[in-house]
Amino acid sequence: MIYITRRERFNAAHRLFRPDFSDEKNLEVFGKCSNPNWHGHNYELFVTLKGEMDPDTGFLVNLKALSRLIRQRIIEKIDHKNINLEVDFMKGRMASTENLAVGIWEELEEPVRELGSQLHSVKVYESENNYVEYFG
Repeated sequence: MIYITRRERFNAAHRLFRPDFSDEKNLEVFGKCSNPNWHGHNYELFVTLKGEMDPDTGFLVNLKALSRLIRQRIIEKIDHKNINLEVDFMKGRMASTENLAVGIWEELEEPVRELGSQLHSVKVYESENNYVEYFG
């Protein structure tokens, strides 16, 4: 078994809040991340695949194909967007980094299989101090 990771970057805005909470309650629970005027991050996304190398190529997967897949399924949908309002795979979810990692996994799992590999993990860095890693 071998693992390979592709890193991509995107910028996006979001707001952590519950519409059934008052602004005061949202501030109490979510802090500055509940700013009614949104806030943004420079995210880093790490997608790790696992499987067996192709003996003919020495590759687990063609990284150009993986990069293209991540760009089409994730980056084009989320880069310079509002996660709460504009990202289809985040509709109906709290725009937390945890839910973002799960949503990205769900978008990539089947297409990665079609590349002949298996998704191992999705890691999303929200800041240099905070990241989420999801293993499905």
